[in-house]
Amino acid sequence: MKNLVIILPIVLAVIIIFLLLLPASKEPSKQEISQKEHFKHHNLLLINKEIINKPAPDFELLGIDSEVYSLKNFRGKNVLLFFNEGVMCYPSCWQQMVALTKDKRFETEKTIVLSIIVDSPEEWKQAIQKMPELKQAIVLFDVNKSASKNFGMLNIPSSMHPGLYPGHSYVIIDKEGIVRYILDDPDMGIRNDFLLQEIRKINEEQKI
Repeated sequence: MKNLVIILPIVLAVIIIFLLLLPASKEPSKQEISQKEHFKHHNLLLINKEIINKPAPDFELLGIDSEVYSLKNFRGKNVLLFFNEGVMCYPSCWQQMVALTKDKRFETEKTIVLSIIVDSPEEWKQAIQKMPELKQAIVLFDVNKSASKNFGMLNIPSSMHPGLYPGHSYVIIDKEGIVRYILDDPDMGIRNDFLLQEIRKINEEQKI
């Protein structure tokens, strides 16, 4: 009994010292949260890794301005493609289109932004009537879904209609026409900052 009385305080003292030596837990900083989110999106590059660092599939798509757009016509500039569900994706995709259009940083980084949807021009005009700001966006109509298929955009996590519609995904193509970055965003947020960060890396590599 006497030994127990002597040993018990010693054990308690050891436990207290051990607890005091443990590193204090803390809430993650905003920077740490931002980095974690950024790395999460980087991991999604594995979705279509087979086309990363390879020539982008070319396309010829009709734009809302009745002009035909082809990737090869944009050599010398970075191209950001935003594949999305178009008319049915209100308000998330619409808001992202407007945010991309208004953000002059893309122009500063010598980047043209093209939004690709599978709706018809007639259907998209109804969206413009509902949100007139969409008129400023360069919207291309992939009605037969050929571009969406070639870029692998129809069967990705963000697509709510796999095989039928793109989801909420971005492809960055450098000024040489090479696919450099793919970001799929099931959360459908405004990702301008992340996209610009990647574009700046590409520009720095190419020393423009």
